[in-house]
Amino acid sequence: MSEATETPAAGPRGVAAIEAALATMPLLPGVYRMLDGKGDALYVGKARSLKKRVVAYTQPARLPERLRRMISETVTMEIVTTHTEAEALLLEANLIKRLKPRYNIVLRDDKSYPWLMLTEDHPFPQIAKHRGARTRKGSYYGPFASAWAVNQTVTAMQRVFLLRSCADTVFSARTRPCLLFQIKRCSAPCVGRISEAAYADLVGQAKTFLAGKGGAVQQALAKEMETAAEALEFERAAFLRDRIRGLTHVQGTGVINPESIADADVIAAWQIAGQTCVQVFFIRGGRNNGNRAFFPAHTKAEETADVLSAFLGQFYDDKPPPPLVLLNHEVAEQDLIAEALSLKAQSFATHKRVEIAVPRRGEKHAVVQHAETNAREALERKLAESAGQAKLLAGAAELFGLDAPPERIEVYDNSHIMGTNAYGVMIVAGPEGFVKSAYRKFSIRGPITPGDDFAMMREVLERRFGRALKEAEAGGAPDWPDLLLIDGGAGQLSAVRAVLADMGVDDVKLVAIAKGPDRDAGREWFHTDGKEAFQLPPRDPVLYFLQRLRDEAHRFAITTHRAGRSKALVTSELDEIAGVGPSRKRALLNHFGSARGVKAAGLADLEAAPGINKATARLVYAHFHPGARLEGAA
Repeated sequence: MSEATETPAAGPRGVAAIEAALATMPLLPGVYRMLDGKGDALYVGKARSLKKRVVAYTQPARLPERLRRMISETVTMEIVTTHTEAEALLLEANLIKRLKPRYNIVLRDDKSYPWLMLTEDHPFPQIAKHRGARTRKGSYYGPFASAWAVNQTVTAMQRVFLLRSCADTVFSARTRPCLLFQIKRCSAPCVGRISEAAYADLVGQAKTFLAGKGGAVQQALAKEMETAAEALEFERAAFLRDRIRGLTHVQGTGVINPESIADADVIAAWQIAGQTCVQVFFIRGGRNNGNRAFFPAHTKAEETADVLSAFLGQFYDDKPPPPLVLLNHEVAEQDLIAEALSLKAQSFATHKRVEIAVPRRGEKHAVVQHAETNAREALERKLAESAGQAKLLAGAAELFGLDAPPERIEVYDNSHIMGTNAYGVMIVAGPEGFVKSAYRKFSIRGPITPGDDFAMMREVLERRFGRALKEAEAGGAPDWPDLLLIDGGAGQLSAVRAVLADMGVDDVKLVAIAKGPDRDAGREWFHTDGKEAFQLPPRDPVLYFLQRLRDEAHRFAITTHRAGRSKALVTSELDEIAGVGPSRKRALLNHFGSARGVKAAGLADLEAAPGINKATARLVYAHFHPGARLEGAA
């Protein structure tokens, strides 16, 4: 794979820039990027032959208006050559997801997916939910659509296979069984209620079940139950009967848990009014691991099949595809996409081949139809919510004298206890509701007099708008609010107005929401420039909307403050010792029991602690005894 920039940033524009790039463009597979004058990606595409594909852009009259506009903005072209077209497809999806070009169909999916983990670095493996890198040795099953879905599976696995879910530190510290043993969700290996060999059998059964062979596990349990009954071990037989019932419940089949599908993703797209919802069902081991709706960003002219095709590459950019992908629409280059996904699966060392199919009959077709129904209903809900949101934004615009409904509303709040662990927050709302990816936390740096809310708000606004102004000076396009809401009265409004005026910001509408008498919701006073303070009728929908914005900011401020306070509570004096990392700090705490125990320890005791060498022991001792003269010190 090689990369080249075909024209300089100061070169020609539009068709001329593309023609200049074509002069040296190879007839090889690869990916091309069209960049604007600032170097931002306008469009990312792949080709079997770069030169043959890009030459089409030199005849804009044959292209739709969207692409003609893109060509006119193009200043630079960059290419990356690959060995095969399938590799180009994977690279294209990766670049689109990372660069988010304005003229591509973009999947905005920045969330990691949870997995189910069975550890393999402990005599009694733990079953747990896992996110992120797979750094711990173990078996991983998934992905799951949500934390709720994986938690449900963990609970079911505990009921059927009695596996422990506690952390290793909790396991090693237990002296008697916990509640999970009492309610028959754990076999209590922590206190020796089950042997290592018997627990290993349970783990083996769990792995067999997760591999999609639940029938074999059920048959083995049934045989074991019959043997126990014949031996007159009725209590054990009843216990095994309960496990079989739990397994039967987990394996329930139907459209939601299809019997004929082992490992597959069911992906269905539905389009209304130029917007598309893509619904994905994760099926692993014959079980439904949940579903999730996605709303890719694209122009209204894009066809459903094109959106679905772009979705496939970007969706599997950071996760292994299953052996089977079921769709509700035929997509262009379906064989090529299957080849690319097979390469992706091989890179994860899961399997060698991925099949893409559009079933027309049978259980697989029923599952796809079910996903399609979910996609349609999710899109209809989103459109209904957007329509309601549009009316509320229009009402807010009329109420506060804005020229148009606000596209971006920012709400600010502070939270602290007598000035300690002080945080300011910003939440954002717009036509699609709350934009949680745009939420921001500001740890107050000070120095600020404890409880001085005005000074805290000044710091938050200076940091938020100062950063935006610097970005604008550098030629960027920062997100700018149309409406700024503050929890407070006329005093807060004046303070915020002064802060923004000092920074030269005078094009943002400011509104303060003051709580009414006795802090009753529904009797708030609104303060804004150009109008006397006023109240809204108690049942006004716009009032509910503004209350919801304020309450969301307050909720976010409280949770941010609590998280910061909790973090501060778990810090210790050991954190202040330079050169003592997490592993050695853990070793000291495990040996001495607490930071106080480490502080009281003598040098010889520190040197004798497991995992602590003499240099570290002297470092720790010197920190707690700064006046002491150590033997051998200069």
